[in-house]
Amino acid sequence: MHDPIVVLGVFAITGLTFDLAVLAAVLAVIGYSINDTVVIFDRVRERFQTMRKSTPTEVFDKSVNETLSRTVITSGSTLIVVVCLFLFGGEALKGFSLALIIGILVGTYSTVYVASGAALDLGVSHRDLIPSERRQPVDDLP
Repeated sequence: MHDPIVVLGVFAITGLTFDLAVLAAVLAVIGYSINDTVVIFDRVRERFQTMRKSTPTEVFDKSVNETLSRTVITSGSTLIVVVCLFLFGGEALKGFSLALIIGILVGTYSTVYVASGAALDLGVSHRDLIPSERRQPVDDLP
């Protein structure tokens, strides 16, 4: 989860003021990124169940492609609002909206490309996400 590190790095390199509003934006970026990653990995889990004969690479590819339009539309619409805040929100919202702009751009990229690639590099497979056998409920046992 490098999204907040990139936002903090931009503020550190440029010397912009880091206040409570920017901290709130960094926390929002963390939540935004986690939510996008959960959506993609939930789709991966679903696809591992339906595409049992496929390789993990094929499953990740199909899952990312299925969620890509949702991710781009969500990020794009949020970005439009945040850019409007940056342009018309006044001086008090400049740091907040700049942090969100950077976070949305980096977060969308990392969710789609970095998180999925990292999971593949770590060797995620069918065995990791699909239970091997069904257990009987306790009530059905003798």
